[in-house]
Amino acid sequence: MSIQSIYMERSLQLARKGKGYTGSNPMVGAVIVHGDKIIGEGYHRKYGEPHAEVNAIASVKNPSLLMESTLYVTLEPCAHQGKTPPCAALIVSCRIPRVVIAVTDPNPMVAGKGIAIMREGGIEVSVGLMEEEARELNRAFFVNQLDKRPYVILKWAESRDGYMDHLRSSLTERAPAIISNPITQTIVHKFRTEVAGIMVGTNTALLDNPQLTARKWFGSNPTRVVIDRDHKIPSDAALFNGVTRTILFSAVSRESSPSSAGVKVIIIDFQGDVISQILYHLYIENVHSLLVEGGSQLLSSFIDAELWDEAYVERSEILLGQGVKAPEIQGEIIQVNNSPGSLQFHLKSKITRKFL
Repeated sequence: MSIQSIYMERSLQLARKGKGYTGSNPMVGAVIVHGDKIIGEGYHRKYGEPHAEVNAIASVKNPSLLMESTLYVTLEPCAHQGKTPPCAALIVSCRIPRVVIAVTDPNPMVAGKGIAIMREGGIEVSVGLMEEEARELNRAFFVNQLDKRPYVILKWAESRDGYMDHLRSSLTERAPAIISNPITQTIVHKFRTEVAGIMVGTNTALLDNPQLTARKWFGSNPTRVVIDRDHKIPSDAALFNGVTRTILFSAVSRESSPSSAGVKVIIIDFQGDVISQILYHLYIENVHSLLVEGGSQLLSSFIDAELWDEAYVERSEILLGQGVKAPEIQGEIIQVNNSPGSLQFHLKSKITRKFL
């Protein structure tokens, strides 16, 4: 690995520290090198707060060294005024002579404009160092910007004989099958803090009365998303308890919201392409990533529509014999983890690769 790649790898390490905190913004890291020494580094810590380049520049104890330094950054510096000032202009004003960028920003408000500002300011700019790694890091952001939809992650647990649950007609009739182990249950709650939204279908909401919060991990609760075409879900359901925002997709408006606060009802056409409509509206609602947890019918709908990006499938050693069949999915298996009583498969959709 070249010395330049080492500096960019450090920038990527810093960027990963922002996972779960940057909202719809990308994860970005930056280091500033003077001679062969890193004199400053930073990353985008939280949505709405200063970007990586700003934090890296601010960390330099002797600002006069900036005029003799190189800035390494994982994504093209922004060129527009958003919640923070444009980073490209700041870099020019600091007279940093050289900038190395991993990948250009796909956001139309940037998309080469930041590079142009810096070059016009006399800065030597190079692009493409560890580009593949940088794209992979922000794969959700690239899907958001290029396909105008949330990044979709499917998640379910199934028995060794391919069932997700017992056949049930109500929560009081029979409790759901316990397939996941305590370790993987905790990991799921960690996932929830790293996505913007979490979704279930009507049957799951009725049979399990889930809260869909991240109560077993530290971090923010995602926006809860549920389909309730004919308003079957009762107004006192846990999804409507006001703990976090809930978006409900229905065929018709209801006279009153299920709960007084935090519930938004969106009307869609159930005779049309339901999944595409849902993803369109969630993108508008700034739900940039979506964890779909069930049930089987909803998961299969995303798979059949080829509108998924990653999947986490836990296969338990438990045998159910009969019940609700788990979805069938084909994708690139990139990782298999082993925990007591189960295997966890991490898959990626080959369709998503076109963005990367």
